[in-house]
Amino acid sequence: MRTCHPTESLDALLARVRSCRECEAVLPLGPRPVLRISAEARLLIVGQAPGRRVHETGIPWNDPSGDRLRDWLAMDREQFYEDPRIAIVPAGLCYPGRLPGRGGDAPPRPECAPKWHPVLRAAMPGIRLTLLIGAHAQAFYLRDAVGKTLADTVAGGRRFLPEFLPLPHPSPRNIAWFRRHPCFEQETVPELRRQVREVLGG
Repeated sequence: MRTCHPTESLDALLARVRSCRECEAVLPLGPRPVLRISAEARLLIVGQAPGRRVHETGIPWNDPSGDRLRDWLAMDREQFYEDPRIAIVPAGLCYPGRLPGRGGDAPPRPECAPKWHPVLRAAMPGIRLTLLIGAHAQAFYLRDAVGKTLADTVAGGRRFLPEFLPLPHPSPRNIAWFRRHPCFEQETVPELRRQVREVLGG
């Protein structure tokens, strides 16, 4: 596994990540890693992989899923994108394309998180809380500790605090999930906001 050299700056690391071509042959729109890292980061947001709109704009969570996520966090776009204490690194850094014959995007490329997440986290030692959004992010970080279903993992999410907090994906495609699990909005979202305020000192 590649590691971050002690003298490598964050800018140099980011340039190295953005030049990655490991999955180029299987990415339908080519590689375009979308992430944000900061030496001041305290909160890390780990989603699944960029959607097509995010790929085209190069702005993470720049879509309806991002709108819902910011609502959960009680943040406006300005804080979400400009606060250096917030880092955004999805499980897969590039748009993976669509699932053949089905709705929705393909899962993150499996090569990506093992290759880059340890390096990126090591370069941001001030991270106090990592939000694990969706089953793929949860599987990578929580390993065998995930529940039998995403609902189980999210419902038991407080046991992973203060290091991690698992969340469902805020995609509009998951509206039925939110309706089946009203306790998420009633209980988990207020706890999420409290944890984020504590981490960011607000």
